Amino acid sequence: MHIHKGLLPASWLYGMAVWVRNRLFDCGVLKSRQFDIPVICVGNLAVGGTGKTPHVEHLLRLLREQHKLAVLSRGYKRSTSGFVLADANSTALDLGDEPMQLHSKFPDVTVAVDENRCEGVEHLKSLGIEVVVLDDAFQHRHIHPSLNILLIEHDRLVGDRLLPAGRLREPMGGIRRADIVVVTKCPPGMSEADYAAAERSLPLSTKQQLYFSQMEYLGLEPVFPEVASTVTTIHPGTSVLLVSGIANPLPIVEEVRRHSSHLTHLAWGDHHAFQPQDIKGINNTFESLPTPRILVTTEKDAARLKTTPGLSSEVMRHAFQLPIRVKWLRGETNQFNQQIFHHISSFEGKNVEEAK
Repeated sequence: MHIHKGLLPASWLYGMAVWVRNRLFDCGVLKSRQFDIPVICVGNLAVGGTGKTPHVEHLLRLLREQHKLAVLSRGYKRSTSGFVLADANSTALDLGDEPMQLHSKFPDVTVAVDENRCEGVEHLKSLGIEVVVLDDAFQHRHIHPSLNILLIEHDRLVGDRLLPAGRLREPMGGIRRADIVVVTKCPPGMSEADYAAAERSLPLSTKQQLYFSQMEYLGLEPVFPEVASTVTTIHPGTSVLLVSGIANPLPIVEEVRRHSSHLTHLAWGDHHAFQPQDIKGINNTFESLPTPRILVTTEKDAARLKTTPGLSSEVMRHAFQLPIRVKWLRGETNQFNQQIFHHISSFEGKNVEEAK
């Protein structure tokens, strides 16, 4: 991982501000609200790159058939404000790219965005929602979730620093607020010694449950199915233009290289809003590649590309997204699922008041 050593003094000041804020919540000077329905938070200590959205998707698949379910996000980099409910006319500009991705994949789940999460939950309760999944809200302490799930990337278990020198939003001590901790993006072939070493690196209590997960890539899906070609796999001789605007593109780069060595990568920062010059660059780069050729992107980037004008018809015909899904390690899929089910069933009927 890269640490900007020259920014460490700024990280110290940032850390002091974070410490003061957390102490004010811990002491009850700043208030946290609890709700009378299960509110499950999925978040992280670092900025981007932990695989948060696939873990949220796992919860949605798990719960959508048994409960009237909603997922609530801030809606990062959206053009709207306040409470917005996703509908058939919503775009990534209205919701943000990650909520739009969730809405596209789970049309039977209520997807909403609101920068004020407390008001957002109140809106959802008025719609009869029974369970709320909070997306990326571990630091949003104005809500006290009924269950806190914290994701930590395997490669950043040790050695990371606070913003702006590193990528941590708060110190590792924040882990104490989590009920469940998931070490994500684990490398293949981990041994029991590797699992034990990872667990020793985390300041866990006996009440916290630890899981390990990997990202599993699925088959190609067309970004524009109405005009898509019939390509379904990446062949060794295929020229691949990879387009990414995510925090850590290395995993998808490695996945594409497993199938083809003819890779051209156009990379932007996380949640990048594609501009006309970007689209022109995508079109020109794709046109310069030898055939057969395809464009591959992430689901999050696809959510933005779908509503960005200017892509050539040739690019649209050969544009595919590469979905990912959580793979739980050590055979603990059922244990994780049952812990979620038990939490929701044991929560029913509780009388919840404002918590400090």
